[in-house]
Amino acid sequence: MNPMEKNGWTPFTHSGDDVRHAETVPDTPQTRAPAYKLAYADQDFLTRRELRPVRLQLELLKPEMIFEERGIKSTVVLFGGARIPEPGGEAWAAKNETQKKNLEANSRYYEEARSFARLCSQYSASTYYREFVIVTGGGPGVMEAGNRGATDVGAPTIGLNIVLPHEQAPNQYVTPDLCFNFHYFAIRKMHFLMRAKAFAVFPGGFGTMDELFETMTLIQTGRMERVPLLLFGKEFWSKAINIEYLAEQGTISPADVELLTFVDTAEEAWGKIKTFYEL
Repeated sequence: MNPMEKNGWTPFTHSGDDVRHAETVPDTPQTRAPAYKLAYADQDFLTRRELRPVRLQLELLKPEMIFEERGIKSTVVLFGGARIPEPGGEAWAAKNETQKKNLEANSRYYEEARSFARLCSQYSASTYYREFVIVTGGGPGVMEAGNRGATDVGAPTIGLNIVLPHEQAPNQYVTPDLCFNFHYFAIRKMHFLMRAKAFAVFPGGFGTMDELFETMTLIQTGRMERVPLLLFGKEFWSKAINIEYLAEQGTISPADVELLTFVDTAEEAWGKIKTFYEL
């Protein structure tokens, strides 16, 4: 490294300074033209279809750099339904009385998610919040419960939000400087998986199942190390998906059934993680 580059100083003009300088030039037809804008400061240019590879790279790199700066080495991921309310809260997503009744009954998972996140975060404190940091999709429901549980014990907590036409806005419990927003589902999923030491999957819909099956596939195919994959609510999941039936039909290996561990309480789930990692 050039000695002058130590401590962040280089002999070259900083790109941010050039952006500010470009805004001070005389207002002429030439400087107003889109072609004159610095490429990296031109939002219209950066959002062109041809720039998709660059945007994918940026979405991967930005959170990665922030995690590195914060010293976050591992996470515990909570997946689950955005529509599950807090106990006593409104089942805002219910479209009929049956859904209202079931969502209210499933609100117990909100409390289990919150308790589970507290337990993980209490251990994380012993690592100076470098290990077992809680990460969720950053939205309402189970995601809110997970971030809230970490906040209950003063721990930092990550939210990986995504731009959607509904449901997805950051909940108030995500640590502000660990609250990210994504355009690409694929890159968001990578950040869920890259540091994960455990997954806690609560009742949910298509999004939750998408995340669950992608995680199972990566572990099954050996593209990802095996980690605890905990499904909260055996009654729910045994009706929602029948893994044993897939094994019986021969479409998965009998051993693949063991990739999943059913739990019902936060204490049981944390106990599985402690045993797995001999904490």
